[in-house]
Amino acid sequence: MGIADVTQSKSGRKAGVGQDLKAGPAPIGNRKEIMTKISWQTLGMLGALILVWAAFAITTDGVFLSPRNLALLSRQMAVTAIATTGIVLLIVAGQIDLSTGALAGLCGAVAALCCASFGLPVAPAILIALALGAALGFSQGLVVSRFGVPPFIVTLGGMLIFQGILLGLTKGVSIVPPEGFLRIGQEFLPKSATWALGAAGSLLCLWQIKRAKGFWIWGFAAAMSLAVAALFNAYQGLPLPVLLMLVLAFCFWVLAEHTAFGRQLYAIGGNRDAAFYAGVPINRRIIAIFTIMGAVSASAGIVLTARVGAASADAGKMLELDAIAAAVIGGTSLLGGRGSVWGAILGATVMASLDNGMSLLNTEAFWQPIIKGVILVAAVTADLKWRHKR
Repeated sequence: MGIADVTQSKSGRKAGVGQDLKAGPAPIGNRKEIMTKISWQTLGMLGALILVWAAFAITTDGVFLSPRNLALLSRQMAVTAIATTGIVLLIVAGQIDLSTGALAGLCGAVAALCCASFGLPVAPAILIALALGAALGFSQGLVVSRFGVPPFIVTLGGMLIFQGILLGLTKGVSIVPPEGFLRIGQEFLPKSATWALGAAGSLLCLWQIKRAKGFWIWGFAAAMSLAVAALFNAYQGLPLPVLLMLVLAFCFWVLAEHTAFGRQLYAIGGNRDAAFYAGVPINRRIIAIFTIMGAVSASAGIVLTARVGAASADAGKMLELDAIAAAVIGGTSLLGGRGSVWGAILGATVMASLDNGMSLLNTEAFWQPIIKGVILVAAVTADLKWRHKR
């Protein structure tokens, strides 16, 4: 069976590599068509977000849309959004990671411990935590790719191992890092820098309009970039965790949309057999994406520890489920081969908005997981129906 036969084969996955590449980086000739399709998906998610915000604005008498609350909401969702930027590419490649939260908690505790107990400066402590996360992610990817153990089992075992190590390191006591470390999760950028970033984002969107030739969603995004900068400056400026999240999201967007590595991840998730016959180094790519995911988990853990002010034994709990849910709600298919970084960011924003709005309304705590669960099941059901129609 040749490459063309494998690509056209309907065994294994619904679509071949050629089809699934349309969900990620597309050939130049198809890019306008694909970007238009993505725009409607994005518009649908934006529409849902606007409805959620409008409902909470009415029910909270405008408190929800106050600059202070939106700044706090964005800082609250930054940790989940950071984690979901890596989760998207992992799921796109047909993998899963249940150890994200435990690894984030462990790496955050290691960074805090390096500063608080060993007196290391903040920068070396962060580098140690990132290196640890990458190394542990590499080890999980190695087991998945070389020994053929399902990623669900490998990362579930990793979650339990990391939780045990975290409990042993903290001994059940919170570790409080120094003030310099806490600024990572609690600092705001100066208003001038916030305006500069808003203008840079707007120019980037305008450049995308030129490339997409009439792709008007980028015009809306350009205006929103300046509007968001104005909104943050109405309070204290852009929260530093949000800046870190945006930088990571941009880097992963470039990786997914504009590199051969990203195309290969979409190909592996879309049709693994066809990707193999097309010459994609599947094992190496799986190891690489797990390594990247480990570093992303460490980044989320560092920001989480800095935001809450201490490392604890239960840090990062349920983070992996929130990140996966955000990715799925944002349009990522759990079957692999399709997903968007910016869609996942929107998904994380929707989830954080629900949490924040229900908290402002003093809704009983048990309603929050129920509503998020219903939304997650609805998103997966819609994805499956989309694939069947396709």
